Amino acid sequence: MALVRAAQGTSADSNTCGGYRYDVFLSFRGEDTRKTFTDHLYTALNNAGFLTFRDDDELERGEDIKPGLQKAIQLSRASVVVFSKDYASSRWCLDELVLILERKRTTSDHVVLPVFYDVDPSHVRKQTGSIGKAFARHQKNQSLKKVKGWREALAKVADLAGMVLQNQADGYESKFIEKIVKVIGDKLSRTPLSIEPKLIGIKSQVERINLWLQDGSNDVGIFIVYGMSGIGKTTIAKHVYNSNFRSFEGSSFIENIKEIANRPNGLVQIQMQLLSNILNGREVKIHSVSEGIIKIEGAISSRKVLLVLDDVDHMDQLDAVLKMKDRFYPGSKILITTRRERLLKAHQVTKVHRVEALDYNESLELFSWHAFGQDHPTEEYMEHSKMVVQHSGGLPLALRVLGSTLSGESIDVWESALEKLKVIPNGEILNKLRISYDSLQDDHDQKLFLHIACFLIGRDKNYIVRILNGCDFFTTIGIHNLIDRCLVTIDKYDKVNMHDMIRDMGREIVRLESEEPEKRSRLWRHKDSFEVLRDKNGTQTIQGLVLDMRMHLANSPINTNETILETNAFERMQKLKLLHLSHVQLDGCYAKFPLGLRWLCWLGFPLHSIPIDFPLENVIVLEMQYSNLGQVCKGTKVLPLLKILDFSHSHDLTEIMDFSLCPSLEELILVDCTSLKSVHESIGNLERLVYLNMKDCKNLRMLPKNMCMLKSLETLILSGCSSLDEFPVEMMKQIESLKVLKTDGIPLNELWPERSSSILSSFPCSLVELNLSRCNLSDDAFPWDLSNLSSIRRLYLDENPICSLPIFIKGLRRLDHLSFYDCERLKSLVGLPKGHQCLYVSQCKSLEKVSYLQDHFFNWSPEFHSIGGSIDNLVEWQYWYKLEPIERVDVEVIKLLGLCNLESLPNIRMHKFGRMVWCDDWSPVQVLSLSLSLSLSLSLSLPLSHIFSHIYRV
Repeated sequence: MALVRAAQGTSADSNTCGGYRYDVFLSFRGEDTRKTFTDHLYTALNNAGFLTFRDDDELERGEDIKPGLQKAIQLSRASVVVFSKDYASSRWCLDELVLILERKRTTSDHVVLPVFYDVDPSHVRKQTGSIGKAFARHQKNQSLKKVKGWREALAKVADLAGMVLQNQADGYESKFIEKIVKVIGDKLSRTPLSIEPKLIGIKSQVERINLWLQDGSNDVGIFIVYGMSGIGKTTIAKHVYNSNFRSFEGSSFIENIKEIANRPNGLVQIQMQLLSNILNGREVKIHSVSEGIIKIEGAISSRKVLLVLDDVDHMDQLDAVLKMKDRFYPGSKILITTRRERLLKAHQVTKVHRVEALDYNESLELFSWHAFGQDHPTEEYMEHSKMVVQHSGGLPLALRVLGSTLSGESIDVWESALEKLKVIPNGEILNKLRISYDSLQDDHDQKLFLHIACFLIGRDKNYIVRILNGCDFFTTIGIHNLIDRCLVTIDKYDKVNMHDMIRDMGREIVRLESEEPEKRSRLWRHKDSFEVLRDKNGTQTIQGLVLDMRMHLANSPINTNETILETNAFERMQKLKLLHLSHVQLDGCYAKFPLGLRWLCWLGFPLHSIPIDFPLENVIVLEMQYSNLGQVCKGTKVLPLLKILDFSHSHDLTEIMDFSLCPSLEELILVDCTSLKSVHESIGNLERLVYLNMKDCKNLRMLPKNMCMLKSLETLILSGCSSLDEFPVEMMKQIESLKVLKTDGIPLNELWPERSSSILSSFPCSLVELNLSRCNLSDDAFPWDLSNLSSIRRLYLDENPICSLPIFIKGLRRLDHLSFYDCERLKSLVGLPKGHQCLYVSQCKSLEKVSYLQDHFFNWSPEFHSIGGSIDNLVEWQYWYKLEPIERVDVEVIKLLGLCNLESLPNIRMHKFGRMVWCDDWSPVQVLSLSLSLSLSLSLSLPLSHIFSHIYRV
């Protein structure tokens, strides 16, 4: 507009905040309402304290909206559009409306309130009545594009929640204006939160929650966003709140609930803030939590609200505001951020979302904005930036803090900071991450966490449970609590992991116990461990110690004479329970070695046998991989608590121990013990043995017959044991608990050509997984009927000279994973069983046809893998496609497609099916027949020429 005037007596400067100059932009047609309704509304808004912009220019307007008007819309928090009878007659008003809606589209917090003064909203939406007549005139002298833009703007604004004079005030203008002022007050009292404008790495997560909030459901829903400290939960929640709060009648974002709740009367403060937010700033006095619950119930039962509860840590914090969940008004939504995965029971929650770390590119971009003010590092700092990003592990908190800290500093400062970070984590990051550790219920869980952080990351959960249960921990519930606080995770392989920053936080807690390493509870740095052992100044404080001599020597070269340590260096460490040594040589006797060891992992054990005075009576896990052992020990040594024994890759080991000395053994691992020829017959006495792995014991000649007595054995791995004199057929039949059997690499058909089928028939019916890869099994080696294997789910037949599908597989109805990797002679897989198996046929170069049993559902499709090799000859995959020469296709079908003389066409370049790297080859024109669902999808999206020239994978 030509002349911009603010309300008299109000300071525009005093209201300017967050980039706004005006509270309300008033859009109207001057000829209709300037001196009547709009004037009264303008006065009422100003009297209520809202700085309002309106056009007071009565001069003739030009063709284009003037820059001052456009700027006024940009600087206003809200727009009130007064629709009068002839509003649409004004090109100026319509252009103004387009600008207002564009402002709303680009700025989620701009409020648009349509006011229907003397026009029906449906006329605005559909452009009928007086609106329609106005458009009939516009179409005669305005461009089609212009008119279309106006029509779309009117339709959009009519769909917004607006005010209708006749509906809301029975035609009384003064009451109507009061209501308009109140609605504007309610909307403007709720302001957006201050946030970083860039959605680096979290856009998809914000969009997912927005879809949930905007699904139109009247259900009262709870959405949990959880993750470790500093991962970006609050940032996500703020972006979601800003995008949605104006769509609710009331809203509240309460930040740092855990911190507030720990203050005196903190829960009451939370309740008062929530009520004030929902009631648009009205202060409500509360004297107790129970009183607050009653008052919140009254506020939430009459309006649709959006609540965001940030950093909730305990149920009592939720009870203070959600105890009355069934009283929320329909359509209300609650978003909760927490470090706890299991804050609420599953049935109480609509959705749960774990926030993951940023990937490398996202991390580099976020770090660069804070370090360089742009989305990438400067060339000089590129390598150092990559090192910081790698150190940060995708944690947004670390990327922001380190980026801001290093911004503007010299390369020397960066290098020094990186060296420091290897030893001492950044204090600001540490303090934030430590909140989760400090919130653990007791020191039991804290000590458990520190043991894992210092020694056991990446280990199997069951492995950790057995060790730490022996250290007087209640490990299962402890790990459960650590998972709940997002301090550890369990991956799909059941390994216990934690973020590098969480690990560093735990280790820093231990480092801060004392400036002197020998007075700390755990020693994980090789340098500290070496110095304590060299100086023999260990103490009873030390519970765990790690020393890899190769790692230590690589990082701090020393005199080789100092590399041999003495056993009496451990003499004063009588509380040592966890000991992990790698390539360490100890000189001396072991009589005064710590008696309480539970976990002894000594890689590269240097002695020919374990000394008889080595106190192993309390050891639960004994690992001596890559050892020099020829025999386990001289003399008799009882190991009553031993559960896991691992001598893998001990190439000199010829004798294994008398197993009656370790009656509690559950796992025996002898991988690659190439000198081992037999196993002590006492192995049959191990009633608790669950796992036996003798992979690649290439000289193993016999297994004791009494292995059939292993009633608890579930996994037996004989892979690569190619020197067995006799395959233990009878033994196999009697191991009734066996679930996993791996005999891959044993050439059954070569060693026992006449007995291979009987060997297969001897496998116990309990098997769930069977690996027969590289056993030199041809088609006739398989019996017709292997109904005893009816429980099989995973079957591996890789690298065998098979030509067709073994008949017995058709009866395996539970099969869900079948592999024929690199079966080069395999030509057909006809009659595959019904199921949902992953089918691996990579490198099957001769494979031509795949089909299923007749009762198979046609719309099923297996997970298909062809990584690393081609299946160039495949021409038919039932329910997927079939490739045929053109001459075999019905002539009428060709005519129906409008094609002719295809047989005379020259060869075409055709992509090979089933390659990771697609290669082209020349081929005659062929016809690709597709399943119904696939045909429809392709016909709708692909040119016909593409169907004929490419093989497409679904």
